[in-house]
Amino acid sequence: FDLASLKGKKVMVVNTASKCGLTPQYKILQEIYDQYGGEKFEIIGFPANTFMNQEPGTNDEISTFCSSNYGVTFPMMSKISVKGDDIHPLYAWLTQKSENGKLDAEVTWNFQKFLIDENGNLVDFLKPADKPDDKKVTDWLKK
Repeated sequence: FDLASLKGKKVMVVNTASKCGLTPQYKILQEIYDQYGGEKFEIIGFPANTFMNQEPGTNDEISTFCSSNYGVTFPMMSKISVKGDDIHPLYAWLTQKSENGKLDAEVTWNFQKFLIDENGNLVDFLKPADKPDDKKVTDWLKK
């Protein structure tokens, strides 16, 4: 996946898990992707087994699960770590004000959502239980 392809787009980055109580958020993520995705908006899912081993599958198993159960068509990346000593560099940037210049936002559970503007700046984040189609998100997408 070429991150340069995101230039000029609003982006939602979300850490995902297949065996979590919040897993049904995939359905809402796909709905907003269907409505807003394309030239101006992208969702990128990052499977992570960081919390209670709720993403135990291989990358292929995760991809099959997402497409067959939720019809996911937005990009799903390879499994990563979203906190701790082996945190992925993107998540180090997303979660540390010293890196992103905006805010500290430690990932507290699966399905935490980060909003990035067209210029690659972190705008805000939503807590895991916040729905992906929260008014904060839809208002931001309509700007």
